[in-house]
Amino acid sequence: MPPRLPLQSTDLRGAARLATDATLGLADLVEAMHERIARLPLRGAASAEPRTRGLTGLVYKTVRGVTRVAGGSVDALLTVLAPALAPVLPQGEPAPEREAVLAALNGVLGDYLHATGNPLATPMAVRHAGHALTLERDVLARQLPRANGRLLVLVHGLCMNDRQWLREGHDHGAALARDLGFTSLYLHYNTGLHISLNGRALARQLEQLLEQWPHALQRLALLGHSMGGLVLRSAWHHGQQAGHRWPGQVDDMVFLGSPHHGAPLERAGHWVDRVLGAAPYAAPFARLGKLRSAGITDLRHGKLVDEDWLGRDRFARGPDRRQPVPLPPGVRCYTMAASIGDGPQDLQGRLLGDGLVPLDSALGRHADAARTLAFAAGHQWVGHGINHLALLSRPEVYAPLRRWLGKPPRTARDSSQKGS
Repeated sequence: MPPRLPLQSTDLRGAARLATDATLGLADLVEAMHERIARLPLRGAASAEPRTRGLTGLVYKTVRGVTRVAGGSVDALLTVLAPALAPVLPQGEPAPEREAVLAALNGVLGDYLHATGNPLATPMAVRHAGHALTLERDVLARQLPRANGRLLVLVHGLCMNDRQWLREGHDHGAALARDLGFTSLYLHYNTGLHISLNGRALARQLEQLLEQWPHALQRLALLGHSMGGLVLRSAWHHGQQAGHRWPGQVDDMVFLGSPHHGAPLERAGHWVDRVLGAAPYAAPFARLGKLRSAGITDLRHGKLVDEDWLGRDRFARGPDRRQPVPLPPGVRCYTMAASIGDGPQDLQGRLLGDGLVPLDSALGRHADAARTLAFAAGHQWVGHGINHLALLSRPEVYAPLRRWLGKPPRTARDSSQKGS
């Protein structure tokens, strides 16, 4: 049996609400299949929301009604029982198993959880050692008594959380803090939301963090893994547009296996949607594919700004219409790509990259010169025999990270940046 995970009352309420919604959705799906099969071929076009009639239609209507009542009752009951259901965890720390499950759920359905107000939706927070920080100067000084002016912010990838930077006993943030004296902070966020929404929210968080940081800033570096790198680029873009001060304080931005030009896995999911939608009796099942989050569909091409998706059907077929977003000017930008192949000539590695992100996408290369990201030759690294997640733990990945981030600050700091 799988290990039992410690649950909080909000987890149970959220799961109950999600189960209710899932049952309603499944009833709609089965009814649509029933209607398609009952309707003879070429006997009229299918409606946008197919419904059965007569006794069959009454059955499905009853299922939906009972589910809504039962779901609402369970949610209300769990709200009343919240104090009794809240567990006491050692030292008040959230269980890593629970957080891993919630991270995966948010990656797949996070936009839906957020839109429906489900308590399972992950709010964005800057964290340290698994605990959310209060971005107020005096509180930060108490929460981080060993902090200094060398700041590193790490942003995780899809379906992950901040504690999963620790892999096979290694954490890039902890190692850089030990070896280079950084204060390493970790973003925790809902990876199912649009990348542009997370980017804008991160821009606000970084602005507040630097305004309230209790030490004079000496160095600011940003490190993103996978989707996290796209969120960083989006945050810099939105911070510049909003007139924030923090973009001018960034020395270095490092990308680990980030799909700057998209990932084939999401494009494959889009293709499956089209195939299912074209088959008369399988078309209702295309709805299941459309459950995947906005964050996932943004990875089809690597969308960073609102204009890439506003007013558009994110599941519709179409070419790459992204607005080009160049690398932040004046910032030392580095990119790291991996290949599961044994060497540069290995066909498998050339086609699949690290298993999720192709080499060209991770290195920012594109057939359209306007979309190509201009990483300097010495600011690129490719590792062979390494998969997407191994970028978080392999010593040969950490070596260039340490070398790059060991350089002196890019520019002199603004003299108005004062500590307490």
